[in-house]
Amino acid sequence: MELPTQTFQVTRADLVRYAGASGDFNPIHWSDRFATKVGLPGVIGHGMFTMALVGRAVTTWAGAPDAVVDFGVRFTRPVVVPDDDQGTEIEVSAVVKEVTDAGLTRLDVTATCLGEKVLSQARATIRTPR
Repeated sequence: MELPTQTFQVTRADLVRYAGASGDFNPIHWSDRFATKVGLPGVIGHGMFTMALVGRAVTTWAGAPDAVVDFGVRFTRPVVVPDDDQGTEIEVSAVVKEVTDAGLTRLDVTATCLGEKVLSQARATIRTPR
């Protein structure tokens, strides 16, 4: 069973706010000049910010934050965030892989940006919504 896709807009302003909250002021997250100098296509979003957005989607599907039992991802591709008013979008979808007798639901999660997967091995276990 597929769960409804959730879409998250990501702008440079979001990256600035996340940098302030996380303390991660690496210039690859705010300076095009620096990001391209080190071989990136431009400013990229924080991996943990991407993971947090995916976690928000999982929490929505679960129905409550405390219903998320396990959640993990691997970062495979950066999320490039252009310097404009629109930014970019991360689309998050999931498929129910298993519902256990113990009342747990295992999800395989997919996160894409511009049609390309940005995470691999993204999985979550949630308490089965009633």
